[in-house]
Amino acid sequence: MASKQSNLSRLVPVMFAFFTMGFVDMVGTATNYVKADFALSDTMANFLPSMVFLWFFFLSVPIGLMMNRVGKRKTVVLSLLVTALALALPLCAYSYPVMLASFCLLGIGNTLMQVSLNPLITCVVSGEKLASTLTFGQFIKAIASFIAPIIASWASVHFNNWLLLYPVFLAFVVVAAVYLGATKIPEELPKDRSSSFADCLKLLGDGTVLLFFLGIISHVGIDVGVNTCAPKIIMERLALPLEQAGIATSIYFLFRTLGCLSGSFILSKFPLRKFFAVSAVCMVLAMIGLFVCQSKAGLYVAIALVGFGNSNIFSMIFSRALLYLPEKNNEMSGLMIMGLIGGTIFPLLMGILSDAMNSQAGSVIVISLGVAYLVYLAVRFMKQAAV
Repeated sequence: MASKQSNLSRLVPVMFAFFTMGFVDMVGTATNYVKADFALSDTMANFLPSMVFLWFFFLSVPIGLMMNRVGKRKTVVLSLLVTALALALPLCAYSYPVMLASFCLLGIGNTLMQVSLNPLITCVVSGEKLASTLTFGQFIKAIASFIAPIIASWASVHFNNWLLLYPVFLAFVVVAAVYLGATKIPEELPKDRSSSFADCLKLLGDGTVLLFFLGIISHVGIDVGVNTCAPKIIMERLALPLEQAGIATSIYFLFRTLGCLSGSFILSKFPLRKFFAVSAVCMVLAMIGLFVCQSKAGLYVAIALVGFGNSNIFSMIFSRALLYLPEKNNEMSGLMIMGLIGGTIFPLLMGILSDAMNSQAGSVIVISLGVAYLVYLAVRFMKQAAV
């Protein structure tokens, strides 16, 4: 009984950290407000989310090497401190360069967190409880993603200042940092040789690994892309102000949250390849809706479909990748996290094409390319199972 209570006391601050991990998804909401405040083009505005996800490519493996030396818990605490600095910057000064710097720090902090927080759970729970605990952590993360646009919209309507979102989230980060910093979590530093950047890149020579890597890029690109452009589509099609159109982001994250919550149950009852195919079909239907729908209800249904469809793609690809080369888990993990660079690539292409077409249809075209790749991957999964 004492051991269970001890594990629970360690798990609660870890879940606080998972909640703060979701703060990175505020970039879509913040991007739309910054774009309006400074009258930016889509290309310039979409540099903001790009600055967040750029760091996953360059820092994921070096952070893993650092984590092997200082430990998982200290790395998570460091990530919280960097995130706190990112949230504090706009409260000191509000300008486009400051927001770029803030988003860069948010990306660095989230890279630190993504690399270290999931492994930290293995120091608290193990065995059969590990998978369900990781899934619950993703659910907690998704709650933060869901409430960010709601808080920003509420603050904008009632106080004419969407930036009030920042001190609210900053308070949570400070509590999480203090709580986790004061919690002792036993962990063993690895004794074997750590992965290197070169070790990870060499794995891309394997065709199957490359498929997984591109799948992660597509998943994250779709996630950040819809997060960023959903309100813009509502504004363009229905002529609504940003404060009302911002609910589109909440709808996306609501159904992504529901998808995360239901995903562990569904995957325990159905083969991964079939659920992956269903998820891909949901996103195909969503893309059709985003192209043709002109009503609020139709657009909301499309956004909900892509939110649910994309909610478990990362975990399904990630688990497949680890099972493919179990003796290369460290290298494979680092490589899959590097795939989050999709959050930089997609928004940039979306901004360029939307400006060129003078329509958010350009953004939907780019997102649809990512969906098309996941459909291809679903077909490959189904064929492999048939062999």
